[in-house]
Amino acid sequence: MTTAPDQRPGMALKQAEQAMVRVKSAALKPSGVTLAQYVALAELDRQPGITGAALARASLVTPQAMMVVLKSLEEQGLIGRAPHPRHPSVLELRMTDAGREALAAARRLAEPVERQVLGSFSADELEILGALLARWTQAFEAARPGRS
Repeated sequence: MTTAPDQRPGMALKQAEQAMVRVKSAALKPSGVTLAQYVALAELDRQPGITGAALARASLVTPQAMMVVLKSLEEQGLIGRAPHPRHPSVLELRMTDAGREALAAARRLAEPVERQVLGSFSADELEILGALLARWTQAFEAARPGRS
C-alpha cells in the first residue's frame, strides 16, 4: 500500500504538534507565560528542587533551551535557585509564590483547551493513541543509527 505524501504519519504528528503549540500558546498569552515556561513551571511544581538539566529532560528540550527559559523565569521572579544541601555545586530550582500564582493563572487558561481536545476522543481512543505513540517512539529509538 502506498501512502500519499500528505498522509505520512510523521507529517501528521508534526501537524498535530504544531496545532497544539499554536493553540496552547495563544491560550496562555494573556497570562504572560509562554508555553515553554508553562511546561517548566508545571514540571517544577511536580518536582520541586529539580536541577536545570533534569528539568530540561523532563520538559523534552535541550539544556541550552532550558537555560533561556530559566533565565526568563528567574528575571520575572517566578523561580529561584539555591545550592543543594548536600551537593553545593548543584543548584536546585524552586518556584516562588509569584511563580505558583503565574502557574495557577496559566493553568486556568490552558486546561479548558486541553479538556476540549481530550473530550474529542473516547477513553478507548486515548488509550489506543497513547499505545500507538509509545510504539512509534520505541520503533524510532530502535532504528536510531549506531544502535546495535
